[in-house]
Amino acid sequence: MTTLVNAKTNYTKIAENTQLVSKKGKLSSISNLFNLKKYKTEHWMILPSIIILAIISIFPFVYLIYASFMDFMLSVDQPTFNGIENWEKVLINETFWSSWGRTAIYAVAGLLLELVIGVGIALVIYELPKGRNIVVTLWMIPIFVAPVVAGLLGRFLLNSTYGLYDWLLGLVGIDVQILGDVKTALLAVILMDVWEWTPLITMIVLAGLQSLPKEPLEASQVDGANYMQQLMKVVFPLVSRTILVALLIRSMDILRFVDTIKITTEGGPADSTKVIGFYLMEVAFKFQDFGAAAALGLTMLFTTIFLGKQFVNFMVKGDE
Repeated sequence: MTTLVNAKTNYTKIAENTQLVSKKGKLSSISNLFNLKKYKTEHWMILPSIIILAIISIFPFVYLIYASFMDFMLSVDQPTFNGIENWEKVLINETFWSSWGRTAIYAVAGLLLELVIGVGIALVIYELPKGRNIVVTLWMIPIFVAPVVAGLLGRFLLNSTYGLYDWLLGLVGIDVQILGDVKTALLAVILMDVWEWTPLITMIVLAGLQSLPKEPLEASQVDGANYMQQLMKVVFPLVSRTILVALLIRSMDILRFVDTIKITTEGGPADSTKVIGFYLMEVAFKFQDFGAAAALGLTMLFTTIFLGKQFVNFMVKGDE
């Protein structure tokens, strides 16, 4: 009985000491956080930039949440609280879901084409013995073209009256208004985006290829591996993280794709190219319903965060 009492007393003391250590640890970490002496000069130098970035990032986000619960239209003198009416208006709207469906098709098809072509061109440029810088410079030209200009160029080339591509298709017996047909308009817009942004994938992957260590490639050559075996067993595993970074950048950017569609199709014909970004712009500036547009924008933000988190998790698992 005495042994049991002593054991209980010792257990109580250990628990109290553990809680005390835990509290001290928390207090110590908090005090370290606010210990201004530990911060170096470079920390203080970047503090103004951090504050500015926090203000221009946090305030719009908070205001967007506020607007999504308000009756926020130009026809209303003073915005009034309307609960979740904006969210209901957005989520039960068939156009919202169909726009997300077209966005998914656009994103998956665009990313796959950009990945395949971009990685292929990066491998070709990497193997060039001479003139690599000239080829890279020429290949990167589309990136420096504004999306609006790319849209205008695509519209002129695909015009049914004087468009070059439309004329070439007519020579082989294909008579179709590419931007005016429901079956071809979305594909045409996807290809315009692929033309403009594939060089970005190429540039990122090429940078990863140029930073590869020489030892694994030389070892595979000694072992008698052919080119395809080197690609699959050595090169792609080493540059997989670089490719994921490229896809992460493009996947977050592709959801905000509006410029080219605005110039070429205006979301038509028959809403066949109305992706979620264009629908958001339409709700905000055509219908002037800023409350619903705020709710719609938040769905895009949450989707972007979710996609980014999945890419990061995949990269972390690759490290493990």
